[in-house]
Amino acid sequence: MRIILPQKLRGIIATGAVTLSAALATHAEPQHGIAMYGAPALPADFAAMPHVNPDAPKGGRIVFAESGGFDSLHPYIRKGSTPWQLRFMLAESLMGRSWDEPFTLYGLLAETIETDGDRSWVEFTLREEAAFSDGSPVTVEDVMWSYETLGTIGHPRYHGFWKQVETLEQTGPRSVKFTFTEDNRELVLLAGMRPILKKAQWEGKDFEASGIDVLPITSGPYTIGDFEPGRYLTLKRNPDYWGKDVPFMKGQANLDEIRFDYYGDGGVTFEAFKAGEANTHREFNAQKWATQFDFPAVQSGDVVLSEIKHQRPSGLWGYVMNTRNPVFADIRVRDAMIHAFNYEFINQTINDGDRKRIPSYFGNSVLGMDVGAPAEGKVRALLEPFADQIPADVLDGYALPVSDGSERNRAGLRKAIALMEDAGWTVQDGQMKNAAGAPFTFEIVLQQGANETRQTMDIFMAALSRMGITPSVTSIDSAQYKERTRAFDFDMTYIERSASLSPGNEQKFNWGSAAADEVGSRNLMGVKSPAIDAMIDAIPSAQSQEDFRSATKALDRLLMAGRYVIPIWYRDVSWIAHAKELHFPQRIPMYGDYLGFQPEIWWYDE
Repeated sequence: MRIILPQKLRGIIATGAVTLSAALATHAEPQHGIAMYGAPALPADFAAMPHVNPDAPKGGRIVFAESGGFDSLHPYIRKGSTPWQLRFMLAESLMGRSWDEPFTLYGLLAETIETDGDRSWVEFTLREEAAFSDGSPVTVEDVMWSYETLGTIGHPRYHGFWKQVETLEQTGPRSVKFTFTEDNRELVLLAGMRPILKKAQWEGKDFEASGIDVLPITSGPYTIGDFEPGRYLTLKRNPDYWGKDVPFMKGQANLDEIRFDYYGDGGVTFEAFKAGEANTHREFNAQKWATQFDFPAVQSGDVVLSEIKHQRPSGLWGYVMNTRNPVFADIRVRDAMIHAFNYEFINQTINDGDRKRIPSYFGNSVLGMDVGAPAEGKVRALLEPFADQIPADVLDGYALPVSDGSERNRAGLRKAIALMEDAGWTVQDGQMKNAAGAPFTFEIVLQQGANETRQTMDIFMAALSRMGITPSVTSIDSAQYKERTRAFDFDMTYIERSASLSPGNEQKFNWGSAAADEVGSRNLMGVKSPAIDAMIDAIPSAQSQEDFRSATKALDRLLMAGRYVIPIWYRDVSWIAHAKELHFPQRIPMYGDYLGFQPEIWWYDE
């Protein structure tokens, strides 16, 4: 049972009394940081993160050209369309994540963290100087209110952790302790990673209301400046930011202004950059990067082209099939779609064949499955109890089909037609139909402005037409697209899921059974699998790096062999074009161009 101490008792604690649970607990020594396995790489007296420039000048601005728009500035709830950057750039957490280590946290709002050997509880002590942007102190009461509010009525991404908190207690004037309900070593880290909001701001207000009337008061280095929904949004660096001397923040938040200008079409954002209306542009198309970035500003040196390598997993980009709908409930039908999707031809047409295909959800890393090879050792031991519930090639080995690269893809289409026939669908009078004569069709829901996605789907649909299948395509604006995907109102749609070197409890929200029926969850495919749930549970409870990797590889096998997604391509490099005045450190963090990189550690210098 969760316990929140009453205000009166918290006041007693603040004057020096100690709770019984705190008195009986065996405390470890307070630490400056914590790692999932082993110890943090940096010592307690570190001066700055190794991948930043601690001497970076302050000033200047960065301007992004974004597609879409927004109707809310409240990123901590389910409702509304909010600029995604606000979730990461406004509110701070107790600990800050190092993007140069697999899963390590260092003190941010909290000066210390301590836990027991089993990681059954964790205690944080706030920095005395921690403050919100209005100058008021960050208190234990704010911390406790934030966790309970986000965990109950906030965005569903915050609910899973809160359900695993047994008690939340104030244990001192600036300290707070979480005790957990289950054996899950990741929870002590997750406890340090939730946004802390100001309780007093929300008294008498509806926290769940979406809109632009209430701007969250937070402790981060930036506050919301001028904005106009659908047109632009600015973030202003707070000159009185409390944490400018905290080692974790040295060399970060260097830019005075961060501006987002919104355009209705993805192609227009590139033209806006070329015209000088934006001073940075992230490119995702290999062919375009190779052929269209020779305009005058590049030739003169006013625009710099930077290629940034990374060491993180491939993640998943592609087209997800909604198994909640009968049309894709059968794995043979999903397998047929994967065989009909002529990746080699599509990649050649769109990318000049330059992009590598995603081999698995955790490909390009030590966490990825051994493609096409049988499961062995601990991976096999984890999967064998579910052998009668899972596709045979989870254990035997699975790999995506490879076409001959020609447009016809005869072998792939023959296999796809055979799979459809096994599932009860045959070509009758030029149409794919079932025994009752009903045609096989489905709806592909896409976001307007996603030009590359639409081009990919056009080639795919041409292949399907040769099988007698004619899907419909619905292109809608970003707000409608968000609502439809939130409600799982699609047969097939685009999906992108970044993967880290430290997967954990967020996997429940991505593909756990409990999330399949939770509106707004990231389990777009609707998968409900006891085997997948078991592997998700095994990841954070692993006691060693070997166990952790084995559980992740086993999860990877289940997801890939389940044929839920048609994977496309990934990059082990990011392409960023930017004004010559914008700079980033020479030492690239392990995660590369990822969260915490641009604009957080960039600076402006003429």
